[in-house]
Amino acid sequence: MMALFAIFLATGGAAATPSLADTPDLPVWRWPLDGPRAVVAPYRAPAHDYGAGHRGVDLRAPRETVVRAPADGVVAFRGTVVDRPLLTIEHDGGFVSTFEPLLSPLKPGDAVSAGEEIGTVNAGGHAPEGTLHVGVRLDGDYINPMLLFDAVPRAILLPCCRPL
Repeated sequence: MMALFAIFLATGGAAATPSLADTPDLPVWRWPLDGPRAVVAPYRAPAHDYGAGHRGVDLRAPRETVVRAPADGVVAFRGTVVDRPLLTIEHDGGFVSTFEPLLSPLKPGDAVSAGEEIGTVNAGGHAPEGTLHVGVRLDGDYINPMLLFDAVPRAILLPCCRPL
């Protein structure tokens, strides 16, 4: 039962993006950190575009941890937004990934390959100290990043009852 609950949380719980259910061919991305995987705060989809939610996942990553590109792409933005440094990468298929707080030497227009170092975790922003926030948009809409990462179990509906 705990394994099912863990899969439920890893895929964003009940708030998983419905439009992705019809997309069997999602790309498989590389986990952006080396070492053990730990999700500190899962994705929580908002009820509507401007509603409360958590439009990404927070991963345990101490300050100065190396962050790697999850997939091939091109840097679209590097800078400070409000109080945190971030980096945004555009990927094929309408996917855009964002990492914060991240210090990076890269600049807009730089090409990156999956697994390439893109920067290091810093401090700042809404995420707790010692975490990296990873957000992903598909064609402008936020989705659960955990749907793309390799070796993350996908939720599977199993029959539960015999017909009456």
